[in-house]
Amino acid sequence: MEEKTLVCKDCGKKFVWTVGEQEFYKEKGFENEPQRCPDCRKAKKQQRGNFGRKKF
Repeated sequence: MEEKTLVCKDCGKKFVWTVGEQEFYKEKGFENEPQRCPDCRKAKKQQRGNFGRKKF
C-alpha cells in the first residue's frame, strides 16, 4: 500500500490518506475510500451529533 492523495467532496482540498488509515479501513471491513478530509469529517460528525448512538 502507498499513501494516496484524495480530494474532499465538501471543501475541495486535497488530503493524504495514509497507509495506517488504509490498514485501519481494511481491518474494519470498509470498502470505500474516505470522501471528506479530516476537518470536514469532524465537522460533519459534530453536525450530526450523537443521535442514535448509545453512551455507556
